[in-house]
Amino acid sequence: MNFDFSDDQKLLRKTAREYLTEHAALSVCRAVLESDAAYSETLWKGIADLGWLGTTIPEAYGGAGFGHLELAVLAEELGRVLAPTPFSSSAYLAIEALVQFGSEAQKQQYLPRLARGDLIGTFAHAEKAGHQGPRGLATVFADGALRGTKVAVPDGDSAHFAVVTARDGDGVVTVLADLSGVGVERQTVRGVDGSRSVAVLHFDAARAQRLGQGNGWALATQLLDRAAVLMAFEQLGGASRAFELTREFCLERYAFGRPIASFQAIKHRLADLYVEIELARSNAYYGAWALSNDSPELGKAACGARASASDAFELASQEMIQLHGGVGYTWEFDCHLFYRRAKWLASILGSASQWRENLMQRLEG
Repeated sequence: MNFDFSDDQKLLRKTAREYLTEHAALSVCRAVLESDAAYSETLWKGIADLGWLGTTIPEAYGGAGFGHLELAVLAEELGRVLAPTPFSSSAYLAIEALVQFGSEAQKQQYLPRLARGDLIGTFAHAEKAGHQGPRGLATVFADGALRGTKVAVPDGDSAHFAVVTARDGDGVVTVLADLSGVGVERQTVRGVDGSRSVAVLHFDAARAQRLGQGNGWALATQLLDRAAVLMAFEQLGGASRAFELTREFCLERYAFGRPIASFQAIKHRLADLYVEIELARSNAYYGAWALSNDSPELGKAACGARASASDAFELASQEMIQLHGGVGYTWEFDCHLFYRRAKWLASILGSASQWRENLMQRLEG
């Protein structure tokens, strides 16, 4: 079975890398980190103009009508440059939820504007108490009104709407909430990566409409599985670029008259890191195959991809700092940008340990 990308998808990767190399250098990420901006509006507009936001949106709703493999390619390239945009929140979560579960009216209302970049969406699921399963949800949806608090909402301070999980009687539902409406309070949280934002959302009788039919917890789980695969590719991109920059530095940095990359201890660490990244790549590719084919194996594949990619990116960012030596700890070098992003991505959608626990439960089930 061939899990590699097609020639057309490789061409998409090439053009995306060329564009991002010119318009999204690491200085763009640093500029957002050092400012009060939630994201780079210039880069966001450029991504929207290229049609990347509409990758998986059907042409009938203003999208490109491509598939998840193309979106995975773009996710990896955006991860390489640490793109400071709410792309993941909109493309992996909000758009995916609407395409998969939305009514015709909801698709007509939201998808064309999401494809143009006029709207930013997100997914609000986690709660302060750290709910374990549907019984732990404290947010309530009744009579068209939403009450409760959601924490660690990615891009919650800049999103225009959110897909929210809430209890409705004895069951769980997913709803669409307008974040600019009455009854919504946002609180920006200072996180480890200032180039990507996180917020707490307070709902007090905020108006909302139901999204999808059936068990809302099952819908949320399905959405998280699908987003986990795409997030894994973004992490894979960051890990690969961190490895490349670290290897280049080790080849150029001389000590005792020779490149430090020639020392056995450095070789071993770089080799171990390379293996970790390639393992993550294998898991991510399998997840992309399962996602694009709606395979019954998607849940297990998503767990493996997410956990493996989180480990790889965190290790790559840590090794990047240490192998750069003293300068790796300074603000002027870019090592901390990768470390920050690795930590941010690892915390969104649940930690690697949570995804391993999910995998064990699914294997037992």
